[in-house]
Amino acid sequence: MGDGVILSAFLAALGQLGDRRFLKVVILGLALSLALLAGAYAGLILVIDIFTPDTLSLPWIGEVDGLHTLLGWSSLVAMLVLSIFLMVPVAAAFSGLFLDTVADAVEARHYPHLPPAPRVPLGDAAIDAVNFTGILIGVNLLALMLWFFAGPLAPFVFWGLNGYLIGREYFQMAAMRRIGRQAARQLRRDNRLTILAAGMLMAAPLVVPVVNLFVPVLGAATFTHIFHRLNRAAR
Repeated sequence: MGDGVILSAFLAALGQLGDRRFLKVVILGLALSLALLAGAYAGLILVIDIFTPDTLSLPWIGEVDGLHTLLGWSSLVAMLVLSIFLMVPVAAAFSGLFLDTVADAVEARHYPHLPPAPRVPLGDAAIDAVNFTGILIGVNLLALMLWFFAGPLAPFVFWGLNGYLIGREYFQMAAMRRIGRQAARQLRRDNRLTILAAGMLMAAPLVVPVVNLFVPVLGAATFTHIFHRLNRAAR
């Protein structure tokens, strides 16, 4: 049953990816993420300018010029590398503030008989998004460190950790809109293997540039479908 639920939910979400409400969330998440990363890079450059001397005197070598330029380019390279691991968590954080829009769009098209879902207070949504992002960033930084020690297993570590987290959090966010936090947690525990498999499916595109920016929206839509089907089966 699990494989059929996952595949049908994913295909239904993929078929709706062109929905204007989906694209709005993607664009908002991307714009806010780029603004945050640009701000972080500008702050780093400012710190370098303030605390790095124009020249540095080294024993037996003499004065070395161009430290600002060297550190500036080095920090840009480091920021680009880190963005591979951090762009998706950051985009997911901002997108998480708007995932109700995605779930509403899914339910309007596929479950029109349902009454409107109670709105999650913005404060609660922000807390959930921040908590999820903190965990996701921590896990991705851990994966980045393990990358140098895990060798050929590193991609599987990255995939497994992100798959678990995406499944856990996105299902929880989709379910608690309709049945509350505690009932959502219980339904997730009762279907943990199905949700893990779906999370790993969502985690697979994380390493593909551009495509990975659609993961938060596609994941929210897929897990909205999965929730409704598992909840119906449970009843």
